[in-house]
Amino acid sequence: MKKLVMACLLFALLPRSALIAQSSFGLVQQALANPQNEPREVFPVPSERQMKWQETEFYAFFHYGMNTYTGQEWGNGDENVNLFAPTAMPDPEQWLRLCKAAGMRGGIAVAKHHDGFCLWPTSTTDHHCQNATNTFAKQTNIPYDFARAARKLGMKYGFYVSPWDCNSEYYGTDKYVTDVFLRQCFELSQYGTDQFEMWLDGANGGSGYYGGANTTRSIDADCYYDIPNLRDSIHRVCPDIILWGLGGEARWCGTESGYTNETTWSMGAGLTGSATEWEWLPSECDAKATSGGWFYHDGETTSDSETLFKMYLETVGRNATLILNVPPNKAGRLTDADSTQLYALGTKLRTRLGTDLAPQATVHASHTRSGGAYSTANLTDGDKNTYWATEDGQHTADITLLWDEPQTVHYVMLQEYIRKGQRVKGFMIETTEDGIAWTQRATNIQTTTIGYKRIIPLNGSTSDSYDGGFVVTGLRVRITDSRACPLLHTLSVF
Repeated sequence: MKKLVMACLLFALLPRSALIAQSSFGLVQQALANPQNEPREVFPVPSERQMKWQETEFYAFFHYGMNTYTGQEWGNGDENVNLFAPTAMPDPEQWLRLCKAAGMRGGIAVAKHHDGFCLWPTSTTDHHCQNATNTFAKQTNIPYDFARAARKLGMKYGFYVSPWDCNSEYYGTDKYVTDVFLRQCFELSQYGTDQFEMWLDGANGGSGYYGGANTTRSIDADCYYDIPNLRDSIHRVCPDIILWGLGGEARWCGTESGYTNETTWSMGAGLTGSATEWEWLPSECDAKATSGGWFYHDGETTSDSETLFKMYLETVGRNATLILNVPPNKAGRLTDADSTQLYALGTKLRTRLGTDLAPQATVHASHTRSGGAYSTANLTDGDKNTYWATEDGQHTADITLLWDEPQTVHYVMLQEYIRKGQRVKGFMIETTEDGIAWTQRATNIQTTTIGYKRIIPLNGSTSDSYDGGFVVTGLRVRITDSRACPLLHTLSVF
């Protein structure tokens, strides 16, 4: 007791400066300077790797593997490796070259689907392509050829590796996770440290071969695959990679039909997300460009470029990314029909969304943040790192563009500066022919969220968006509600 009393007395006699120095909390209040009047974040906010992923916007999906030759979508896992028999050498460079012509910035190749058949010479199983008797199969290494082709073309790349494995006798045991699945993910990470996405499908098991057991095995995916350990390990090798699905860094929008909701938050789940969630989880929409399924099937057709352009407007144009599946055929190539429609899609994207009329306009805003760094000039300077903003507490504003000569307009594109959070909850677009009377456009569209990118067809239709357009001398964006002061880095008019 005497020692305790003495210790308390000594603590009380310490000078105030010593107390502050020894406190991990710090008792001195310091006013943080903000000379640029920079807006504060509205949480949650994206990580740097999530930002880079979102900026990829539109990329391809290539389902190719054992199912290409068996005609299945989900194999059982007992397929003989010799069924994998390409009629020519698979050509990932051709896949990516055609998709780049369509306006895509990257691609993801299936390396292993649920049947467990691997398209590279893995050390984790004998069930892989180079054990087949086919001459071309023995030379196939899709991850190697795909990564090399992507770098050559200046495109981003990644791989789909199914957590579920109907072939492995170990599936459902701890040995599968440590000795098969995690090792396969690590092997794939070795094909390039610059990968942008690893696609982890959400299958939780089911009926399969399982090394001859021919049974049904189901697991709890949230716990079984040791995703936190996988994510941290892969990030050390590939710092910019996003683990989609089970990885918890981007979400499925909830459809496979090439659309998401007009209201889409980058937080929450499903089509709409939620403005009140506290985890940044941006939306990806996976869709098929062909009629037969995810894998190639004889007799399938390719969607026309107008349908594909509609998908683009309803995904990328609604604050999601679009991963469009174009399956290679039995020769390991995209078909002539694919080529025709992909080139046509690229032409539509360049002509319809390629000439921005906003830089030719005089731009005014009803409210602009003080500090000199947030003017309306930032909206049309082509720099994603500069933005227009209002003062704190000002959640509404009008931005008006005026042209000296009449312009024919079809679309408006808006982009928030989401590094500081997604903010806008409501807006509308108006045009004028004479500078006096203003008419609201796209009244049948929910003009609620913006997020990373929002594209509004002014005629209100994504199915027939490129009609005669509207001849105008002015256009006005009216922000009617926002979670905090709105921040926009780009306003484009096409």
